[in-house]
Amino acid sequence: MVSGMRQAKRPVSAVLAGPYGHPYHPMLVTVPIGSWFASLGFDLASHVVSRPGFLAEGSQWLIGIGVLGAVVAGLVGLLDLAAIPAGTVAFRTATTHMCLNLLLTFGYAANFAWRYQAHAYRAPVNPVLVAISAVFVSTLCVSGYLGGKLTYRYGVRVASERTQAEGYLESGAPLASRQHAD
Repeated sequence: MVSGMRQAKRPVSAVLAGPYGHPYHPMLVTVPIGSWFASLGFDLASHVVSRPGFLAEGSQWLIGIGVLGAVVAGLVGLLDLAAIPAGTVAFRTATTHMCLNLLLTFGYAANFAWRYQAHAYRAPVNPVLVAISAVFVSTLCVSGYLGGKLTYRYGVRVASERTQAEGYLESGAPLASRQHAD
């Protein structure tokens, strides 16, 4: 196995980034992803109900929860980035992923502030804000694709094939029957 690849599979700090084979970043990103997708759903739904206020307010708070979750996930993601050797394709992919997520986090923070200032919970969400959220969710999909590429194609923070092979042994089979080396 290439040494840079082995390095990218190991945590910089198991306490902060998660132990080997169990990274925290993929678990934490579910908060902003889920919050931001749900906020777009609330935005759209606010245009089809008779009393849209609760949906407009709920969307705003989902955005805020997503921003807080993105900050935490991003800090842990930085630790995963630190394990990837600079100058590699995986590192360039990770920095693009990070830049998109920073853009989204700041964009959603501004979106939250705009909504908080507008404070119009009796009307459907402003169509401009709905359009901005749709663009942000599209960008989030691109960033998620890159995160998936880091994990599933480049194996960043994924256990080695040798470790993964343990899950495919038949019950009672000796560990020596593994076919892949570290």
